[in-house]
Amino acid sequence: MRSLLIIFSMFISTIALADEPAKGGADIESIRSHAAGVLRGGTINEVNPTPVAGLYEVRSGRNVFYSDADGSHFLLGGHLIDTVAKKDLTRARMEEINRIDWSVLPLDKAVVSGDKDGQLKLAVFTDPECPYCRKFEHELANLKGVKVYSFLFPLSFHKHAKGWSSAIWCAKDRHKMMTDIMVNNADPKAGTCDTPIDETIALGKKLGITGTPTLIAGDGRLSPGGKGAAQLKAWLQEK
Repeated sequence: MRSLLIIFSMFISTIALADEPAKGGADIESIRSHAAGVLRGGTINEVNPTPVAGLYEVRSGRNVFYSDADGSHFLLGGHLIDTVAKKDLTRARMEEINRIDWSVLPLDKAVVSGDKDGQLKLAVFTDPECPYCRKFEHELANLKGVKVYSFLFPLSFHKHAKGWSSAIWCAKDRHKMMTDIMVNNADPKAGTCDTPIDETIALGKKLGITGTPTLIAGDGRLSPGGKGAAQLKAWLQEK
């Protein structure tokens, strides 16, 4: 029997899983009702069983939560971990429901780098002033066999982000300029050419992207936050 662990940062009471067989299955409408109350009227898209008896997945938009069989106990911020397979089932489920159609990405509006003949593809929504994006650029330098498409997605609260993004796009060698700014701490003037930055910002918002870096694998799986080079390569190779 698989061993599964729930790790959570905030909870409402404790789920009593052992009582489930006597309950004769889940009360889906009750789960929906209680979940909507906890989420303050948030849309409940679906309720599904999990591998743990008595524990049900509640999907609300791009997010996943957990409930007992009648909705009287609810977990927020929880991740369901298969400790035998060493797999984060919540992360895998969220990647599945947040999958992006790769064909909607305007690749001609991205800064292209990495292995031009790489069989693996990665799209990154990045902000040149974002410290996490800068750290991630160092990891990308060590990534092999991957063609990378970086979409400039300056966040409104970063003072220099949009100007630096335009400097990158208007540069003769875009990736070199991006590296100069994000790795070597260059501070160029804003570019003066026409850029697709506003279009990229609009696309990111349409796709529900709110932070940087946000990664999209070639098969459309979406993951917020950066990864180490080895972890990233393994993630891109997942099926």
